[in-house]
Order: sequence, then structure tokens, then C-alpha cells
Amino acid sequence: MIKVLMLSSSRAGQGAYLESATKLIQDVLSPVEEVLFIPYAGVTLKWDDYLKKVQQALPFLTIQSIHQCPSPKDALLNAKSIMVGGGNTFNLLRQLQDQGLTDVIVQRVNAGVPYVGWSAGANLCGNSIRTTNDMPIIQPLSFDALNLVPFQINPHYSDYQPPGHNGETRAERIKEFCALNPDMPVIGIREGSALYREGQNLSLLGELDGVLFTGENVKTITKSDNLSYLLNV
Repeated sequence: MIKVLMLSSSRAGQGAYLESATKLIQDVLSPVEEVLFIPYAGVTLKWDDYLKKVQQALPFLTIQSIHQCPSPKDALLNAKSIMVGGGNTFNLLRQLQDQGLTDVIVQRVNAGVPYVGWSAGANLCGNSIRTTNDMPIIQPLSFDALNLVPFQINPHYSDYQPPGHNGETRAERIKEFCALNPDMPVIGIREGSALYREGQNLSLLGELDGVLFTGENVKTITKSDNLSYLLNV
């Protein structure tokens, strides 16, 4: 059964790294304890350091990083679970594309290997990375993502606009996308929240509401809503 946990962020508020996500990660991965970590979204954070950071945050798991494996493809083909960290979504996708790994990840997830991603790692699960918040510091071969869910994701979604800031809000930016792509839904997930796909079921996890944008329509979504119909858009 497909199991995909798409976390908005690695932190909620002033909490410790991955603290807010620990219980969700445990629930999704159980009984699996072996994880293949993909650190490619890290740019200024060295991948060895990124691995240590995640290992320290999740000591109940045995975590190996794909960048230390002689064959990244073979590592994926043998992975018991896949975990993709946050950082820059464009760099993450380009690294995977250059190594021919995107289709392998999809193959493994469709075969029942659990996937956990936060921030950029969550963005990667959607139809494309066109609704990321990140700066395009490197050009991917295409914007096409894993399409583990057939809609767009916007992690770190926020309604906040700093006083005196005259740039577009997050909602306005997403509405621009929807104006050009009226048939493609976008879900904004707030920090501390997550989307979870289990088989053909989709739900919002966490205490904060999310926002669903479709064409000119904007709708608040809650953890009590059944979002499974979005898997068939």
C-alpha cells in the first residue's frame, strides 16, 4: 500500500528539529526502522552534516544517506523506507534528475515503500515543483515532480504579511498559478501540519487548517475533511 507523509516543515514554532513530526514519522514507518535519507535539498548544509542532524533527531531509526552509497539507484531499490529532507527544491530535483532517480523513487513508493518528506521533500511529491517558495538557484531538467499526489503542494503556507511589506502574499502568488492552471489544485499546508496519503485515502494531519486553491476558488480544509477525491483530479 502506498504510504506518503508530506510534512510542511521540520519544525513547528520554537520546537526542536523534527520534534513536531516525530510521532507522525513513527506511525507511518512502523514497523520499519531502516531509512534511506536523501539530503540533496541541502546546499549550504553539507550532506554529511545533514545526515547527522536527522540521525540525532530520530535516534529510534537506523538512517543511511544515499550520498554515501556506491550506487544510489541500488540503494533505492533495496530501501525499506525513503526520507527526503528540506532545503532548496530546485537543487533536490536537479540532483535526482541528473542521477536518473525520480522514476526509481516512484517505482518503490508504488511498491509499498513508505515515503516521508518535509518542506522541499514534501514539495517533490506533487505534480510539479512550480508552487515551491524556493529561489531557482539551479535549473532542473524540468519542473515535473514525483506526482505521488496529482496536485500541487505549497509547504510553509502562511497568511502573514509583515508590516510595510508591499510584495505579494503567498495566497496571491498561488492565485497567479491557478489563473494559468485553473484545473490544477494547490494545497497550502501550514508549519506543523502534513498531508498523508495511505492507499487511495488522503487527509490533512495536525491542528492547523490548510487551504485548497482551485481555479478562482479558495477553500479552508481541516483534519476532519476527506480529501481523497483529490487523488483523482
